[in-house]
Amino acid sequence: MTFTTRFAPSPTGPLHLGHAYSALLAFDLAQAAGGTFLLRIEDIDRSRARPEWEAQITDDLRWLGLDWPHPVMRQSDRQAAYDAALDRLWAAGMLYPCTCTRRDIAAAASAPQEGAPLLGPDGVIYPGTCRGADRNGLRPRDAVLRLDMARACTTALTFTEEGVGQTGQITTMPAQMIAEVGDIVLARREMGTSYHLSVTLDDAAQGITHVVRGLDLFEATAIHVLLQRLLDLPTPRYHHHRLTRDEHGKRLAKRDDARAIALYRDAGETPQDIRARVGL
Repeated sequence: MTFTTRFAPSPTGPLHLGHAYSALLAFDLAQAAGGTFLLRIEDIDRSRARPEWEAQITDDLRWLGLDWPHPVMRQSDRQAAYDAALDRLWAAGMLYPCTCTRRDIAAAASAPQEGAPLLGPDGVIYPGTCRGADRNGLRPRDAVLRLDMARACTTALTFTEEGVGQTGQITTMPAQMIAEVGDIVLARREMGTSYHLSVTLDDAAQGITHVVRGLDLFEATAIHVLLQRLLDLPTPRYHHHRLTRDEHGKRLAKRDDARAIALYRDAGETPQDIRARVGL
């Protein structure tokens, strides 16, 4: 199978040095393997996605020397695929509607059982308040839908890690998923999907064999492996890379406009200068 990887930014702000590192690393790995590098636009958050940011993303990536096949996949075009997966999981009894607000969840989780973690890879671990909700009939539209982790994860989850930190076969047991991840959201009212569901389906649809992304997503990988199993999708290999940090050790984020690639370009730096800055 041809080595295929991707860079999948959200058009909600400028690309910064951390994005440059991730995109360049994925591109370099694909080039070295004689494979394919793909660009995907993750724009499921329509309230924040902007066409001008998407245009800036492609302009910055081309300036860095990257190229990719066309057309580019956009998540905003793939709601039908997300709906089909949600229908399948609903029919299997894996989902339930949730009416809890963030305040409800925070209040219920404010006094966790002794030794139980409060936060997981999907944020505050859901206390299960709506787990007994009606799951009969057709899947409700325009509703928050959660995955019943105890029903969904009954055997160990395994993937191959090739990046920094832990490498080799990584295994997560069902008890760990239930206690430390909990009933994650797979559909949001305003989106009709979620990051976890979309990224899993999109990677499979694009034939991604190697997922290259930041170490901050390492803990979420077991969620994606579980969804791959539930939806009969292949599990790619994973390469989680180090995070790019500022001089205070803080991870760069979209709000770090001072480190936007466009500003370095305007200051006269070259793509080779950017590679040197990120250590490639």
